Amino acid sequence: MKNLKKVLLIVPSKIVARGIESALSDHGEFRVEGILGDLSHASEARLRSMDADIILVDPVIFDYVSRSSARSHISGLSSAAVVAVRTIPMDEEQQKQYDAVIGLYDDPVAIVKKLREAVASRQEIPEAEGYDLSLREKEILVCVAKGMLNKEIADYYNISIHTVITHRKNITRKTGIKTVAGLTVYALLNNLVDSNSIEL
Repeated sequence: MKNLKKVLLIVPSKIVARGIESALSDHGEFRVEGILGDLSHASEARLRSMDADIILVDPVIFDYVSRSSARSHISGLSSAAVVAVRTIPMDEEQQKQYDAVIGLYDDPVAIVKKLREAVASRQEIPEAEGYDLSLREKEILVCVAKGMLNKEIADYYNISIHTVITHRKNITRKTGIKTVAGLTVYALLNNLVDSNSIEL
């Protein structure tokens, strides 16, 4: 039997969750390992402890303001590929942050294809080794310390928001620092940025 990819669903609708689970089980390549209805503290703890290959999330679990940084929030909890389950209207910027977006009317074959592509795209991004930040990670860290948003960083370096989020995740993993303030202090202490260039 081939190696099944582990899937975690973060979907408040049990009907949608069971439908996705059924569609995936028919194809035998992906197996749903868990279903969460929200991202409460208990759910976040479960997400951290689960070694999922892919997370399918309904953006409706986030309020309107935080939907634009939903992927970033999940990336802080897991290194899995993140796919949006579109049950509500999403603008282009909201969709770009995900590895893929599936819709309620996608057939199982299309869903499996999108999940394969999402997992493959995550595997193409090399995992950084050790504690030292790469040159690009240092550049991203400087931008974060200067108060730039993910989209601004992506536009500045002509890379995708997803790539920015991946670099930020690697920076957090290597430094152990999760807050922008903490990363700013880290950048200052390591002479990566001048205090005059930081917006207060």
